[in-house]
Amino acid sequence: MAVAEITEKELASFWWLVLLRGIAALILGIFLMSSPGMTTVVLITFVGAYWLVDGIFSLVGMFVDRRAWGLKLALGLLGILAGIYVLRHPLWASVLVVSFVVILLGIQGLIAGVLHLIRGFRGEGWGPIVLGILYVIFGLVLLANVYVAALSLPVVLGIFGIVGGIILIVVSFRVRGLAKQEAPA
Repeated sequence: MAVAEITEKELASFWWLVLLRGIAALILGIFLMSSPGMTTVVLITFVGAYWLVDGIFSLVGMFVDRRAWGLKLALGLLGILAGIYVLRHPLWASVLVVSFVVILLGIQGLIAGVLHLIRGFRGEGWGPIVLGILYVIFGLVLLANVYVAALSLPVVLGIFGIVGGIILIVVSFRVRGLAKQEAPA
């Protein structure tokens, strides 16, 4: 069945998947809020294990499908090395990975800010200019305080997890209610 052929009723029958995602996000958010350091180390350790396994599968995939073998070799070796490093040094890797994410977010903020400023100065109004200024400030703050931002990132993600989890749980029950309403009596 193609995605376009799925009816709202059929989609509503999967309300429980939305509920499970909400519960998982809520639990992760609570863990990140109550113990941000330990939760981050555990999450980064899982990421390291994933990188290791994915790197091995990339190398195996190189022998099964010879297309783009150079890319598969590079990704496989990089995944294996990153996975081993993270698993051997989970505390240090947690600091590095979270700091790297903060740096990426800062760079993304600067790029998005400049693009919005360009749009605004090309005549799209004050909205993109204001948004561009806010993005640039956000990017500069993150890049100027990488370690402070890295330390606060798990707490911020915890807040998003709790709020997002609650929203997903509420949405799941609303979708379930729609499925019951459309069901024949």
